[in-house]
Amino acid sequence: MEPVVIPAILAKSREELLRRISQVNGLVKEIQLDIMDGEFVPNRTIGMDDLAAVPALQNAKYEFHWMVKEPEKWIAKVPGPHLHLVHVETIRSFDAIENAVKKSGGRLGLAINPETPLEKLLPFASKAQRILIMTVHPGFSGQSYITAMEKKIRQLRRKFPSIDIEVDGGVNLDTVRGAYAAGANVLAAASAIFAADDIKAAIDALKARALGGAPS
Repeated sequence: MEPVVIPAILAKSREELLRRISQVNGLVKEIQLDIMDGEFVPNRTIGMDDLAAVPALQNAKYEFHWMVKEPEKWIAKVPGPHLHLVHVETIRSFDAIENAVKKSGGRLGLAINPETPLEKLLPFASKAQRILIMTVHPGFSGQSYITAMEKKIRQLRRKFPSIDIEVDGGVNLDTVRGAYAAGANVLAAASAIFAADDIKAAIDALKARALGGAPS
């Protein structure tokens, strides 16, 4: 499976959100928006009012990474063909989450934290279009990639050879090759993209490095 690089945006204000989206709009097929409520993780990002103003993309879609309690309540308020990544740690009623995604017109994905056993995700995996393996502890950007999570990626890839497996956290030119080699074909990066002087070149370099090329 070809690697796909997704810019991950963690924004504290509407202005920051719109600026980050404009930096990558037209360069990629998907953009991840990290949403945190200050309860599931010890950090808070933009809220529902800001999401209502999210602009349309140029031939691309949004991926919402819901690091929130009761994600079904958030999903219901964001209609459109978006991918909704829900943490298995937050699932109280899977039926409620499925119904919220269906009513919104979106697609369902699942996410799992580093300390959570893969077995907790497996009962729901067949219903997901994508599974996100966190390679840092969620809540803050700029953390170091947890290499031990590559074992979890390999286990998941063996069980589901055709599903999209995404990694998020500490993905950069030094770590992206290991994640892709373990079986992750979707690679979310924040600092490695937005801290670069040339964002397009940074995205291209991550993809090339995943495929085994040297960092540029």
